[in-house]
Amino acid sequence: MKKFLAAIAIGCSAVLALAGCGTKDNRERNSVAQLQEKYGYQWTDPSKPILNTEGAKNIRFKIYSSKNASAHEYNEMEIMQTLYQQTNVRVDWENVSEDTYGTQKSTILGKKPDDIDAIYHAGMTSNEIADYARRKKILPISDYLQYMPNFKKILEERPDIKNQITNVGDGKIYTLPRVEEMGLKQNPNLLFLNKSWTKAAIEKGVDIGISAAEADTKLVDGLQLNADQLELLLTYFKNNDMNGNGKNDDERPLNFVYQNWQGNQCDLYGMFGVTDNPDHRVIKDGKVSYTVLEENYKVATQYIHDWIAKGFIDDIVFETSEGNYLANGKTNIYGAFYWWESATVVSDPDNYICCNPLQGPKSYKGGDYSSYQNVCVSNAPEIDTGELVFFADVPNIEVLLTYFDRYYIPEISAQINYGPIGIAFQTEKDAQGRLQAKDPPKGKTVDEMRFENAPFGICYLSKEQWENDVVMEPRAQLRLERLAAYATPFVDSKIEPLPSLQFTSQELGVLRLYEGNIGSYLKTNLIEFLRNGVTDSQWSTFTSQLQSKSVGLEELVKAYQAAYDRYVAAQA
Repeated sequence: MKKFLAAIAIGCSAVLALAGCGTKDNRERNSVAQLQEKYGYQWTDPSKPILNTEGAKNIRFKIYSSKNASAHEYNEMEIMQTLYQQTNVRVDWENVSEDTYGTQKSTILGKKPDDIDAIYHAGMTSNEIADYARRKKILPISDYLQYMPNFKKILEERPDIKNQITNVGDGKIYTLPRVEEMGLKQNPNLLFLNKSWTKAAIEKGVDIGISAAEADTKLVDGLQLNADQLELLLTYFKNNDMNGNGKNDDERPLNFVYQNWQGNQCDLYGMFGVTDNPDHRVIKDGKVSYTVLEENYKVATQYIHDWIAKGFIDDIVFETSEGNYLANGKTNIYGAFYWWESATVVSDPDNYICCNPLQGPKSYKGGDYSSYQNVCVSNAPEIDTGELVFFADVPNIEVLLTYFDRYYIPEISAQINYGPIGIAFQTEKDAQGRLQAKDPPKGKTVDEMRFENAPFGICYLSKEQWENDVVMEPRAQLRLERLAAYATPFVDSKIEPLPSLQFTSQELGVLRLYEGNIGSYLKTNLIEFLRNGVTDSQWSTFTSQLQSKSVGLEELVKAYQAAYDRYVAAQA
């Protein structure tokens, strides 16, 4: 099958082709009655094909999608071939890299190529959805719900999901969501500590309240350390050849991925009572709040800077990608790190213990912070609202919508999210009739198997599905157990994550005007302060400028607050 960029008409550049320089779409267009009569179109029985064999020959669609670099081409994936066999709906996938999609997204959406019907992994923001809906570039899916029985049922049973994907401007739905409710995303960081390195440090006299004789019994999951004790360990890790390779300078005592959705720096701020996240935005006592304006944010930033200056945290964290972070973890150089599981990061996960969140230092800059022990609360949603959009005026759109409606069947959702039965799942179900995860083949990790064979994207795996249809994989069960023990008890009861919100046109105008600049302002200044330290004067200037009318934080907070208040009212 031709690849998307290879199929571009001669003489057109890639960007021009994506802007519509291909051939005109002359595909056959049919009414629903014609589809039923000629091609046996049906949408009510999920156990039967959507089209007959003639429909399979004459109806086709093309979907544009980014994919993970490790993934097979979607046309070659077993689950996609299975779906074709079950539905008789022919979908040709045009895969590009995630980076390529990022650079071409606005071009594709602004002036669609003639033969592209939808964008999968669209990553549409509320702002973009409202804009393209107003310009009638994308399809109002809610006008066709009668052809989507599974999705329609979800909306009827879950008004909270409907509320999060309904456009405020016209009350219509323009995107299909991804729902994966596992209870994992709210607290995406756990602190893991190298047990053998810690034991070696204790044996050399590092005092963390555990004797050498107690090390084997006390260096276990749930270990409690404060900032002062961890600093003693980090100092030892930095100054000694912990991995035994003859070098004293390749160890990385403490590691994270700056501003990543998980395994980030935010729990370090919890040592000072700040419940941070990469957005620096939370709900506190029902009000939208920016964490950088909290009293202890400056002192926490300075403390983390001290650890960077002392070499406990490598300055490279500001440029390291998630992929590099995970690759480096397999080289036996990490003393401690943040992630939500050790097996993904290091090659010897049993050598790392999962700690309680750090308590703050007993004495720093004249203050005692030892009573603080918070974890971050992420805004990463379990309901992703902009995953799949359809262009307006797609021929035979009812058939395509019915096809994607099948993705919301639990057994299909599981395979879209993890991989096919026989590869990711056992062919035999458990005694309760649930799909069971299958061990990866020798030489492959679970993640490698999953990324190769699963397209991810739209699915519906709610709490009910995990109870009745799919057995949660062992890694996820372990994460939940650890989060319940070492994260959830330390969440500030006043703090909630910000849900997915929909905005009015006026609010969207505020977001367009201010949000990008505020995000850049925060990122630039916080990295500068973490790298070089921050004085009281510098912090005062930073926060004053942030709250000035020209920057617009106050207006941005008002827009978020209004959208949040509507969300809360709709749940009542």
